[in-house]
Amino acid sequence: MRTKPANLIYILPNLFTAASIFAGVFSMISAVKGEFNQAAWLILLSLIFDGLDGRIARLTNTTSRFGVEFDSLADIVAFGVAPALLMYLFVGYEFGRFGIVASALFVMFGAIRLARFNVMTSSSEPSVFIGVPIPTAAVFISLLVLLFNKYGFKADFAMVIMILSIVVSLLMVSNIRYPSFKKIDYSPKHVMKLFVVLLFIALLIFVFPIEGFTLLFIIYILYGPLRALILLAKRIVKK
Repeated sequence: MRTKPANLIYILPNLFTAASIFAGVFSMISAVKGEFNQAAWLILLSLIFDGLDGRIARLTNTTSRFGVEFDSLADIVAFGVAPALLMYLFVGYEFGRFGIVASALFVMFGAIRLARFNVMTSSSEPSVFIGVPIPTAAVFISLLVLLFNKYGFKADFAMVIMILSIVVSLLMVSNIRYPSFKKIDYSPKHVMKLFVVLLFIALLIFVFPIEGFTLLFIIYILYGPLRALILLAKRIVKK
């Protein structure tokens, strides 16, 4: 009798992982039907489920090798194939084989990013990510679709999405470091600063939801290369 609750707790994080896959598949179906806004929002929903499954597993002490592998397979569907298909059907088809290559590149490099993460990550949570995380890249593509749809940029700036998708694909397999935010300093001297930042972000997103999220992801993606360039410049100056 006592083993049943434990088994149910073990299943709980995997249910959120399954929900992430479902949202990713639903996104692909929506993209095929031409419902691009819905497809993009479903990828963002997958991000929420993806964030919940790991945290619930750690809170309930039900982390497992199966869960890690299941999560990776879910990520390649929801954050690899789904955004690549969305990008191709939204603008990629206009560029023929180049559009196919850009979409395939996103999936392949995303898979490499996931494989490298699984190999390099130990049981402890990483303080930094090596390369842009695949969920970040996927949501970035989704936000571009939402932004371009909202302002009607698709006709004139379709190539911009293609170029940015290739750039973010390359960043996924790069050695550039990005903060993971999993080990935030909650000491009293930092709590107030964190509160102010989070409050500002919440208000920005409330007033400009799509623009606010897009700006945040652009800042995060640019942070890695800019930090790397600053560190390189400092080393050159020291020499």
